[in-house]
Amino acid sequence: MRKMNFFAGPSVMPVEVLKKMEENIFDFEGQGLSMVEASHRGGMFEKMYDECLASFRELLGIPDNYDVFFLGGGATLQFTMIPNAFLKKGGVADYCKTGTWSNKAAVDAAKLGNINVYFDGTASKFTTLPDPASVKASKDSSYLYLCSNETIGGIEWQAFPHIGETPLIADMSSDILSRPVDVSSFAMIYGGVQKNLGPAGATFIILRNDMYSRMNPNLTAYMDYALHAKDKGLYNTPPVFSIWGVKLTLDWIRANGGAEGMLERAIEKSSLIYDVIDHSDFFRSPVDSRYRSRMNLVFRLPNEELEEKFVSESKKAGMLGLKGHRSVGGLRASLYNACPLEDVKKLAAFMKEFEKANK
Repeated sequence: MRKMNFFAGPSVMPVEVLKKMEENIFDFEGQGLSMVEASHRGGMFEKMYDECLASFRELLGIPDNYDVFFLGGGATLQFTMIPNAFLKKGGVADYCKTGTWSNKAAVDAAKLGNINVYFDGTASKFTTLPDPASVKASKDSSYLYLCSNETIGGIEWQAFPHIGETPLIADMSSDILSRPVDVSSFAMIYGGVQKNLGPAGATFIILRNDMYSRMNPNLTAYMDYALHAKDKGLYNTPPVFSIWGVKLTLDWIRANGGAEGMLERAIEKSSLIYDVIDHSDFFRSPVDSRYRSRMNLVFRLPNEELEEKFVSESKKAGMLGLKGHRSVGGLRASLYNACPLEDVKKLAAFMKEFEKANK
């Protein structure tokens, strides 16, 4: 019997995808070998890969003047690759520090050049965001960087800044394809796939073509986005298993209404939990209600002892991953695309019963 998976990542995957992988792991579609042992220069992998890239373009509405490919190293490698490539020598880049992950990106960028922290949410303990309409880039800024959804703090940009000619770069690791996004508003979107798109191991890169002319000309091979784009991300051996999982997950997303369908699911699921919180004096959300995440819902109880009890009893009820991140404590339910609605309903019911028994 499968547990109810509320982990923040690696996270729940569609059962249909797992079964499809199980059916084909030994012999991929009758071709006599597994996808994970096929050459990435061979037809079997390349056919699957091309279908994966085409699905990604279709589902997210990626314009033709953007390249799409996958790299290794997770989002963390991009914290270095982005400033290494695009932060002009003697120039500045703007960072919106809205939580743990954007802060890590800013710290790494500051080691490579000058950054301007446009917004710093430290004072509010990363519980709010700036009004997107008010966000402006510095003069001659190389780019403005943000993280669309902070998994640890449970805070999400519900709309995005429009900053004119300055490139806008976003880490969308944890909410990609949970809603429609106007890709043309961004110069670059990237993220790890292990939350909404598949098994851990691959990082998607969506990069506007004109950004290559802005790059540092003295990059080593793996740091060079243009080199990767030229080979569709196949400059070196790609994370084959992860990409295969992404392809199957994209098929599942399409079959379930695409980005619009995922948004409907996200609203329905997150509303079930936020309604319990908002109609209670036992549970509370520390996040500004205007920017609460639909993917990672953080909440607190009256004291840490009750939070520990909640985690313990939820595990006995078959619910995993509800303990908050060790850096902030509390509780967190991650409701990514593949998290079943029935599991969320059971969590909401459990929360109500826990409140009755422990007030």
